[in-house]
Amino acid sequence: MLSPREHRQGPPGPKPFPIVGNLLQLDVKRLDKALLKLSKTFGSVFTVYMGSRKMVVLTGYKTIKEAFVSYADEFGEREAPTVTKEANLDHGIVWTNGDSWKEMRRFALTNLKDFGMGKKVCEEKIIEECQFLIQEFKTVKGEAFDMSQHINCAVCNIICSMVYGKRFENDDPEFKTIVNRTNQGVQLLGTPAIQLYNLFPRIGKLLFSARKQFSDIFEANKQHHLMLLNRLKQTFSPQMCRGVADVFLLRQQQHKESGISDSHYHNDNLLMTVMNLFTAGTETTSTTLRWALLFMAKYPKIQDQVQEELRSVIGGRQVQVEDRQNLPFTDAVIHETQRVANIAPFAISHRTSQDVTFQGHFIEKGTPVIPVLTSVLHDESEWEKPNIFYPGHFLSSNGRFLKRDAFMPFSAGRRMCPGESLARMELFIFFTTLLQHFRFTPPPGVTEEELDLSPQVGGTRSPQPHKLCAIPLM
Repeated sequence: MLSPREHRQGPPGPKPFPIVGNLLQLDVKRLDKALLKLSKTFGSVFTVYMGSRKMVVLTGYKTIKEAFVSYADEFGEREAPTVTKEANLDHGIVWTNGDSWKEMRRFALTNLKDFGMGKKVCEEKIIEECQFLIQEFKTVKGEAFDMSQHINCAVCNIICSMVYGKRFENDDPEFKTIVNRTNQGVQLLGTPAIQLYNLFPRIGKLLFSARKQFSDIFEANKQHHLMLLNRLKQTFSPQMCRGVADVFLLRQQQHKESGISDSHYHNDNLLMTVMNLFTAGTETTSTTLRWALLFMAKYPKIQDQVQEELRSVIGGRQVQVEDRQNLPFTDAVIHETQRVANIAPFAISHRTSQDVTFQGHFIEKGTPVIPVLTSVLHDESEWEKPNIFYPGHFLSSNGRFLKRDAFMPFSAGRRMCPGESLARMELFIFFTTLLQHFRFTPPPGVTEEELDLSPQVGGTRSPQPHKLCAIPLM
């Protein structure tokens, strides 16, 4: 006799093969596109087997919003992949669940705000980094160069000032090394070799190179952050907290003095929370900004319109966050960059915290859930020209900025990106300030049409390695 659970119908999906599941039907290099193709056959909620592991895929704006907002508790846990567990990454904010995650997220949000996120003091820090970046760009004197490291370091220094209470010199070899390693680690996480290792850890010996590379990068970064934290501890003063890490040390001290034995403020959470903030505060914003400048070089007429709006509204003075409301076209271009660049095709994997019936499908507790954000940002029912760079998506008929519900690059619900307001402020100030000072063009001998917009495969969708010219305007 069947139990009540066995009577319940799970989401449909393609028939899996033994051992490999549906992997032979999926292109792991562009998994988002492969899953979107399956959704046309099986609907917006369907099942795939990654190896022997059953997973539920969510696609489309309405479905993902319903799951993460209306069913926030049921879909609110995270599913940590094998390689992150082995690296002891299941502390901090990103991969944790339960009370530890709630406490660390609350702590991070509160203290990022206390140290400037969304406030004038943070705006001033971003403007300061913009000035350093402008000077670096000017030293190249209009020649073609790879802007990646310059942008990465500038963006990283914002989160460094909030977490560690200091900025680093952009030519500091140690600083450049940790920024580069952080970006390499993020990209490795999304490579086919690491994805296969997560699914089949027993064949790790065959994928030893990629796994060892990720492990080495993580361990080197871990040691670097431990060194920085030890420096903070040596000069720590409870009366003068310099950044988020100091507040954590203060909280740790207070709990120890109070005899709290089950405190979440332990060294593993300190290290991983700092590393989570450092990584999230660097890679995603810098990658989006690199896409923005590449799009400007690719679409010079759109760059013309941005620069004309900046000249007519701002003139030669420094752009402020409050200017956003008077720069609707520029704001639309930034939003369209985030939509088309689609740097996180998937929200970080979730899992169900309990049995749930969702849109008529029964999903068991503990089932990994893959939210395909590409299906939201390129949803044909939500966007007029989903596959084209078209700032008009965010402009009303009278030229005002238009908010769109399906604009969800930071995901949604309780696990959405805690640094959204910081990222929005950084993108706006960096982009507008750079466009005030430079004209971005392809290298000599390369036409706009020849600029490659195909993304690199990795943990985020970043541009292919490329060079651009930054021609000074003033």
